[in-house]
Amino acid sequence: MAQEPAKAAGAAEAAPKSKKKLILILAVVLALAAGGGAAAFFLMKKPEAHQAKGKAGDKAEHAEDAEGEAISEESAEEEAPEESGGHADPKTALTYVPFETFTVNLLPDPDDKFLQLDLTMEVKGAELAEKMKAQMPALRNRVLLLLTSKKASDISTPEGKAQLSQELLVELKKPLAAHGKPLKVTQVLFTSFVIQ
Repeated sequence: MAQEPAKAAGAAEAAPKSKKKLILILAVVLALAAGGGAAAFFLMKKPEAHQAKGKAGDKAEHAEDAEGEAISEESAEEEAPEESGGHADPKTALTYVPFETFTVNLLPDPDDKFLQLDLTMEVKGAELAEKMKAQMPALRNRVLLLLTSKKASDISTPEGKAQLSQELLVELKKPLAAHGKPLKVTQVLFTSFVIQ
């Protein structure tokens, strides 16, 4: 019988130890759950913050357009179908037509120099782009004649490059013999420009 009180005393000591372990385990589990919940909360909120930033950035861009430059009616018409979720009209959608690289001798100024140039035309409509690709030799001839009439000093400055771009635009808008009406080239873009 002496053993029974010893077992009872051992059981009494074991109970508080097991309760302490149980409380400790529950505390750790709760801390982990709270940490996981907080992490999930912040990770879920992060994309919403980026969306809000994006919307604010869009509003700022539109405000800048309103203050800095008025959007032309033509470009507003082109953007409207895309914004409404529809597809842009293939007849008026902007299409890019790249040229092969031009390498030409420039006029002496006083030294001989050459120009290596890559350019791309921006045109309205995929159909027109295909027609222009078919007429590429005639278009390249126009560009070559214009480029070979320039001096390096004329086109080496940013203003000179802008002027050359405008001259190329005028030249490429001229009607081709087969069509009889002006080509709808909206912009001439330089993708590479090297003078040596």
